[in-house]
Formats: sequence, C-alpha cells, structure tokens
Amino acid sequence: MSDIPIPMRKGITTGTCAAAAAKAAVLAWQGQPATVVEVISPQGITLTAPIAASHALANGGVAWVIKDAGDDPDITNGVKIVAEVSITDQPGIMIKAGEGVGTVTKPGLAMPVGEPAVNPGPRTMITKAVNDCLPPGKGAVVTISVPNGETIAARTLNPTLGIVGGLSIIGTTGIVEPMSEEAFKNSLVPQISVVRALGYDEIVFAPGKIGQDIAVNRYGLPAETVVQTSNFIGHMLENAVKYEMRRVLLFGHLGKIGKVSAGIFHTHNRMADARMETIAAYMAVSGAPQAAIEEVLSATTTEAAMPIIARYNMNKVYNLLAERASSRAMRYVFGDLTVGTVIVTLKGEILGLDQTAREIGGHLGWNVPIE
Repeated sequence: MSDIPIPMRKGITTGTCAAAAAKAAVLAWQGQPATVVEVISPQGITLTAPIAASHALANGGVAWVIKDAGDDPDITNGVKIVAEVSITDQPGIMIKAGEGVGTVTKPGLAMPVGEPAVNPGPRTMITKAVNDCLPPGKGAVVTISVPNGETIAARTLNPTLGIVGGLSIIGTTGIVEPMSEEAFKNSLVPQISVVRALGYDEIVFAPGKIGQDIAVNRYGLPAETVVQTSNFIGHMLENAVKYEMRRVLLFGHLGKIGKVSAGIFHTHNRMADARMETIAAYMAVSGAPQAAIEEVLSATTTEAAMPIIARYNMNKVYNLLAERASSRAMRYVFGDLTVGTVIVTLKGEILGLDQTAREIGGHLGWNVPIE
C-alpha cells in the first residue's frame, strides 16, 4: 500500500462563482450560452467554472454557478450563486446585492458602509469578466444573489461584522485551499478592524460563541466590542496590536483561559493541552493539599475540576489564573497591549478575574458588581 498522501481537491470561491455567472449571463444575452467559462483571478491566474444554467433576458442575461469548495468544509459549499446582468449604454460596471447577499452596515471592512458585501477581489474579477464580453461602448449592472443566503449567513461571523441580509462574496485568490487554518485565522481579523473603526481602543476577546453571548447578554458588555477568537488567541492579540488597540479583555471558560495562563496561545487540544496541570500547579502555589492536587490531575475536564476546587476551598486559584493569563498575554505582545482576564463557567458564572479586567469592564459599562 502506498504511503503517498492523496492531494486534497481545491475549490473555487464565491467570488469566482459570481464572476463566472456574470460572464455566462452576458454570453447568454449574446446568444452564446456556455457550460464552462474562464475567469481571471486578481493575481492573473485563469480559473474555470462550470455553469449550472443560463438564459437570455430582454436586456441582458442570467446565469448561476453551484459553489464547489473542493475538500474544504466550507459552509457555502453547494450554494447557488446567481448573476443577473442588465446591459446599459453607459460604459462601466455597477455591482449590486440581490437576495441573500449582505450589505455592509459597519465601518472597518473592505467595503464602505452601504455597499454590497462583495469584496474588492471578487469585484475585480466580475468587472473584468463582464468587460471582456461586452461590445464597445456598453456597460452593465450586475446583481449577485444567493438564494437562502440570509439563513446561511446567520451561521457565520457576518452578523458580528455588521454585514446584514446575507452572505459576503469573498476570495482574494479565487481559489479555496482545503482545510486552510491560515484562511480561518484571517477571517477572524476583520472583527477587530470593525471595532476599531467604531472608535473603540478597547476590545473583548471571547474564544467562542458561548462566551460571547455571556459577555453581552449577562454582563452587559457592548456587543460591538465583543469578538470571537476561536483557538487563535495569540493571532488575535497580534492583530489587536496591529489595529492599535490599547486594552484587551480576555473573557472565556476556564478550559481556554487556563491554557493561556500556561503561555499557550493556540488553544486547540491537538496543539497543546495543559489545563489540569496548570490548574494543579497554581493550586499548589496557593497552598492546596497534596490530595487536592492529585484529584485535579485525575479530572478529565475543567468542569469536573471545579467541584474539587470548591470542596478544598481553593476558589482563590481562579483569580491567580486570571492574573497569570493577563501577564502571559501582555508578554506575548511585548507589552504593546494592556490585558485583563475574566474566567467564567459554561453557565456564565464568574469564577475569577483580575483588577485590570475590572478596570476595562467598568470602562465599557459592564454590570459586574464592584468589590
């Protein structure tokens, strides 16, 4: 049996689909319906896309492409990307958002407020694809639609980013690289630019949706300041510096924050997992008996460790872990940020926090009692 890995299949972005559909719509108007079209990526690479269907309209055409993300687990895989093109006598290409394509409502993104959420790369591809087919002196209005796009977008970061009404048409290269961690990390960063563009220099980092909801709904932190980091806390701290944030409030479950306390900034369990060892170490520093340390080390989850910590009256360890997480985070970015930390349970109860967290949270108007 061969040990040579089978290469993963690449896909095409929503931007490539939209450009291909727009080109096919113009070709249909010209009486040249196509089953496959070529479009040019922003880097000048020729890409091909199959056309699911196309037909002429009275003053233009319509076509659609079924998004193929290759072997990438993309939420938009299999969606229908539709382009309806109306031919005009004025040169130039206007791009509009149809059903299921979002509109930008917050500053700080690639497109200004009020514009369709069709990013610069796809705009370049659509414009070139249409212009290459149009007769001299003609222009076009291109309306991009994604049936059911608004429902799908509810399961993305679009609502957090202020993209309302549907999906974004994205893609800087036109190609989907399968299982690209780098692409996922970079998709999180625009959250920071939106917060900065809204005038804040303080931001709240929550590793997941549960923490984000707790921060906003239970403790009253401004929703526009609370963003998700997933497992990439270090990456997001670096970008907070890049966008000239001044203070960061880490707000998360003991499982994630415990890792940061140990200097782990990519918190996926396959990368590093020292949760129980870290908690046990700080319990030891805080004077816990040997039996308590052994019980914590035997626990399989941090939730299972919490009753042990309570039984031995060692709840003060949470504040120590929060202080340590803040210290390690500030060291990670060489002191370019001030960081405070809050540790919560899955039910939203605060286990521990440091003084800097109180200062940042208080300045942002949270409803945590002052002690």
